[in-house]
Amino acid sequence: MSYCVFMHRVDSVYDDSPAEQYQFPKQYLSRAQGSVGDWILYLEPSKVFASRGYFAVAKVLQIIPDPKARDMYLALIEPGSYLDFTRPVPFNDNDGPVERGLLNEHGKLSGRAQAAVRPISPQDFNRIIAHGLDDDEVVLPREDAAEPGLEESPAPFIFEQPRSRLPQLTSRILRDRVFRKIVLRAYDERCAITSLKIINGGGRAEVEAAHIQPVQHNGPDIVQNGIALSGTVHWMFDRGLISLSDDLDILISRHVNDIAGLQSFINRSGRASPPSRFADRPHPRFLRWHRENCFKC
Repeated sequence: MSYCVFMHRVDSVYDDSPAEQYQFPKQYLSRAQGSVGDWILYLEPSKVFASRGYFAVAKVLQIIPDPKARDMYLALIEPGSYLDFTRPVPFNDNDGPVERGLLNEHGKLSGRAQAAVRPISPQDFNRIIAHGLDDDEVVLPREDAAEPGLEESPAPFIFEQPRSRLPQLTSRILRDRVFRKIVLRAYDERCAITSLKIINGGGRAEVEAAHIQPVQHNGPDIVQNGIALSGTVHWMFDRGLISLSDDLDILISRHVNDIAGLQSFINRSGRASPPSRFADRPHPRFLRWHRENCFKC
């Protein structure tokens, strides 16, 4: 087993869904096979405008021939393992490529940097993970027992040993914290249903990050399966009293006992406010799951 880097771009012609599968041609098969049962990093190529660099980590469950495309293969991602970085890691840092193994004996960038699938050393993997999950921003789960002054100090994410610290990547505490941060950032800390952005005395956003398809029902920790909601709206969403169409129209259940009251504080447009990046919008598949399994028509 070995760590690998998988290149991916949102507008890729390949049949990729980073939290579920990664498609690649036969020429990369031997390299990709080494990642089975191990972790990979997703990298957005530098040629992409405003590239995020290394933006996520995931674990490869198995590799199979693509049943729909000849000489193509699928790396299937272990369910629940995909995790976006709270801080995407640029390809270069002050010392050059953050993936040091791409440098040749002369200290120049080698041709390996162009490979869409490539192994990465534990040292480079460790460095990128440490930067990607660095937690120095105050966007953390609410602490009701805050000290006077409402000061909150996030504990830094320490990733010391590549193997011994890997269980952290599946920690529910870590994943909830990361999920909250990436969702609130996508929605500018504003409730998608009411457009309210309330900041408490400690400078914390009161909005919450809701999974559209819950984790207990195999919903992944990706921004497209999240939506920023105020506490009351989150409660109603989880209980199926409100939902969303694929076009983000706000759907209100007939079980709501004060429909007029609810309509008075939701967005006047009747639609949820989308995140600033189109790629971060709720995916129709997750919205459909919520309508079919949670929403009370």
